[in-house]
Amino acid sequence: MKRLVRVILFILFSFSTPLLNQPVSASSGAIDDGPYFFKSNDTITAVWIKNNNLYRRIMLPDNFEGIRSMFGFSFDYNDLIKTFRQLPEFRQKFTNADSICVISDIHGNFSSYITLLKGASVIDENLRWKFGKGHLVILGDIFDRGEKVTEIMWHVFDLEKQAAGAGGKVHVILGNHELMVLSDDLRYINEKYRVTEMITGLSYSGLFSGSSVLGKWLRAKPVVVTINDILFIHGGISAEMIENGLKVKDINEVFYNDLVAKEPVDSSQIINLDLLIGDKGPLWYRGFFSETGINDQDLDKILAFYDVNHIIVGHTPGNVIRSVNNDKIFGIDAGITNGLPGELLLIKKGEFFRVDCSGIRTKLRH
Repeated sequence: MKRLVRVILFILFSFSTPLLNQPVSASSGAIDDGPYFFKSNDTITAVWIKNNNLYRRIMLPDNFEGIRSMFGFSFDYNDLIKTFRQLPEFRQKFTNADSICVISDIHGNFSSYITLLKGASVIDENLRWKFGKGHLVILGDIFDRGEKVTEIMWHVFDLEKQAAGAGGKVHVILGNHELMVLSDDLRYINEKYRVTEMITGLSYSGLFSGSSVLGKWLRAKPVVVTINDILFIHGGISAEMIENGLKVKDINEVFYNDLVAKEPVDSSQIINLDLLIGDKGPLWYRGFFSETGINDQDLDKILAFYDVNHIIVGHTPGNVIRSVNNDKIFGIDAGITNGLPGELLLIKKGEFFRVDCSGIRTKLRH
């Protein structure tokens, strides 16, 4: 009987037709967006927009190949299901990484993102992983401003699986714009996604709810990671954070509990959450690249507290990747959001290189 039901569903939903849409202003222009996958009980439903038409299809292992081919995915149906069994890892400590590539603040600019990853030989001409056992760190702020957030999200989701198969690792670190969208603060989303809201009848945050594949996947991501002797975080580490004894595990756990459980576990987490989501917290802090910067004594305390030699951050834009405090801090937001081509940071055997959009590597003083 169950097989009969599956066959009937396959016939009904293998061929999708446009659904009735809400009215969309002609001035908005026709858009394509998606897919977004949602889980309800044991059912996965795909929703996407093509030329302002809304399509919906119930997904089964038998008909996923059509979606995979349509959107160029290499992951399979089981990868969607596994997302909902994924548990967060709060400690986030990795060692013995020979090669690390870091990019930050992509803000929906798919073209720059792809160009930079190709230039650093992280992906090949078919946009597939070629970085072997290397680690790719995406240092927050995929969301907002640009019009190809969805495309970047799915490429990273897919790349994560490809990297794991090759013995490598993709680290997606949450930035302030991820926190904003997941918390329903939509002031910076691209106008395209306002049209998506009208067509789907869902808020943009709703497209990334805990019942969606991408929403569930993002909520399990960390805010801070250490690889070798380097700490990676979107904004930075303030002195107040170490004064409150906030280790890597603590920071990641507080954010996960806020995004997933929607409430702190105890009174100490209430205090920590207030600090962590404020301007002295890891997503918003700009003290490393302020006019006064951070003095070496305070920075050495931070480095010793986390047992690292370097901190790499995004969030505060510049024209190129730059370092301060004798290369103890690197800022890698190279202005993609301001219309610049951007750069990424490549670390090979302890040496640091800027890589530009042409793939040209420039060794940084270290």
